[in-house]
Amino acid sequence: MSLEDANYTTIAIDKRPNGVAVATLNRPERLNAVNGDMHHELAHICRDADADPDVKVLVFTGAGRAFSAGGDFSPGSATTHKITFEDARMIVDHLLEAHIPILSAVNGYAMGLGATIALLCDVVVAGESAVFADTHVKMGIGAGDGGQVIWPFLMGVNRAKYFLMTGDRLDAAEAERLGLVNFVVADEDLMDKALEIADRLAAGPGLAIAASKVPINNWLRTVSAQVLPLSLAMEGATMRSADAKEAAKAFGEKRDPMFEGR
Repeated sequence: MSLEDANYTTIAIDKRPNGVAVATLNRPERLNAVNGDMHHELAHICRDADADPDVKVLVFTGAGRAFSAGGDFSPGSATTHKITFEDARMIVDHLLEAHIPILSAVNGYAMGLGATIALLCDVVVAGESAVFADTHVKMGIGAGDGGQVIWPFLMGVNRAKYFLMTGDRLDAAEAERLGLVNFVVADEDLMDKALEIADRLAAGPGLAIAASKVPINNWLRTVSAQVLPLSLAMEGATMRSADAKEAAKAFGEKRDPMFEGR
């Protein structure tokens, strides 16, 4: 099946003759915040790309000023699909199952689920103005959509717990220092650098490249199988909490939430 046959509406697909496919999160008016439609499409795109015989490498990036600002909490964000935990599991699983290399070219904000998607990729290239954070906790919600899987592997357990518990932001230089990012380049050079790496991988020995990354990702999948069901269940419980309701209300009223720990 060709990647174009999936008819994505929130992700723009650019398949290049050399086998590199660029998937651009395409809701720039919302800083590519993930609504139900994009969430559903993210659950399928990695498997669709992996099944396309013409795709050798997949590159994620964002349209406009951001990679992705995370979940879309705006009241007017009507979608065809609801955000489900099944799709949330598939986003992580399919990223880690893919045999083709997957890169992220991170421009601007990569928050919440946006950060998870960027960091689960095999190679992370960031523009110098990129900002990373898992901001679930700021909405009174547990960081359950994959952040608990990938952040500890990249930066260590205690550092990851600190950033997931606080929602603090990391600029590109600090993210590189702590191991979240492979390369930091000038913003204007971001796609050139990402495509340089993608082109090199696309021209390489595909079977050997897959054999070099898949076992490592299988290690991650083993951990994900233990962590993700619990983290999603606990995230779901926090979504029904008084703190989450207060955070949503405060977001709409453009003020800081007053959390009570319940």
